[in-house]
Amino acid sequence: MTHSALPATLWFTRCPVPTATGIAADLGWLADEFARDGITVASLQNAPATTARDHHYTHALDGLFREGGNVPALWTRSRGEPTRLIGLTWIEERQVVLVAADSPVQEAGDLKGRRLAVPRHPLPIDFWRAMALRGFEGALSTAGLTLDDAVLVDVPADAHAEQWSAELDALRAGTVDAVYAKGATAVEAAARHGARIAVELDDHPDRRSRVNNGTPRPITVRESLLEDRPELVARFLAVLVRAAGWAAGHPDELARVLSRETGAGAAGVAGAYRARGHRDLRIDLSDERLDLLAEQEHALRAHGFLAAPVDVREWAAPEPLRRAAGLAARPATVVTTTDTNTAEDRQ
Repeated sequence: MTHSALPATLWFTRCPVPTATGIAADLGWLADEFARDGITVASLQNAPATTARDHHYTHALDGLFREGGNVPALWTRSRGEPTRLIGLTWIEERQVVLVAADSPVQEAGDLKGRRLAVPRHPLPIDFWRAMALRGFEGALSTAGLTLDDAVLVDVPADAHAEQWSAELDALRAGTVDAVYAKGATAVEAAARHGARIAVELDDHPDRRSRVNNGTPRPITVRESLLEDRPELVARFLAVLVRAAGWAAGHPDELARVLSRETGAGAAGVAGAYRARGHRDLRIDLSDERLDLLAEQEHALRAHGFLAAPVDVREWAAPEPLRRAAGLAARPATVVTTTDTNTAEDRQ
């Protein structure tokens, strides 16, 4: 195989949630891995204005790796963007249904007939809306119910800068009865708005009830890079595999990294990522995770979010992760901190 010249820059983008990419970037391992090749590893979130930030959603940038929500990843693939799925993570992020403090709703079954907040954002792909629909679907399913058993209430969110604030304001105003939320910033937002948790999706034994934008969370790459430079893709993934292993063994240091990555304080991070299962960033392309992603694809298509079907197994490229597993056994790079990006409204 004849390889193209080495790229000058490898780009990465990730969401403000626990990701192996974010941890590897915060530790300086990505930069260190490719420095000897003269390749700069750059965060899309720190890119100059001439580089479109919406590439986080569209993935329309050569040399880009993305670890983020599956709604934009599936959406862009359904529109014909040449990406490949090279890994999946699953980390419990405390998915909850919030209600007012004095609400009679105590469990999932009590959502029957209730008004559920479904936000609308002016985005090419409204992943917030998709998350709410899928979160409520998951919660209702644990009680043998569907969305048809509740009342969906549109909540315009374009005038609200903070995550979840439109829905929580509607809850406080009494125009909705329940709000879906997840993650560290949701824990903090709920506390500010005086909301209480009625349903803890993380506690349900069937993880299918928690299939949503971040569960499972895909790692994708531009197909051109995988075809031209498969060894670079494998090396990049190997760094992420090492970072995931580091995360499992360094809970205190991980909490500080997650605070930087999520933009949440210590209380929010501790509340969202409470147990060991909430620190497991292991990367794989197992049949189970591919099946769960296929379930998400089917639901998103049913809700009208995808332009065309996405065959998840056809999308997946397992060879880079197989190669990465061997490379990850190398000694770890000396830890530095090079990426100080603050959390943005990315999923």
